[in-house]
Amino acid sequence: MGTIQDFAQQVQQAHYAYIQKLAPGLYAIPDYMELQEKVTVKPGVKYTKVDVGTSGRFMVVNATGEIYGIKAYGVIHRGHYFGTLDNPNPSTFTR
Repeated sequence: MGTIQDFAQQVQQAHYAYIQKLAPGLYAIPDYMELQEKVTVKPGVKYTKVDVGTSGRFMVVNATGEIYGIKAYGVIHRGHYFGTLDNPNPSTFTR
């Protein structure tokens, strides 16, 4: 099974590429990407949250490794399925 950290790194790379394409000048602003667009992992009992910047983006079911979107922070959205940690779908990681 893949790890949450591997998944977070894939999200980070996909998001940076998306931002670079959308607004290349943001990289020139000191610490913008580090402060506003950094991917963080917040483990929990049932779910692990993967946030981009200050917004929740994904929730991973700890027992199965399934990746879902977030309906509201801390509430899983079962209608937005992004694969599993073994087989995530990186093309859907950005907005």
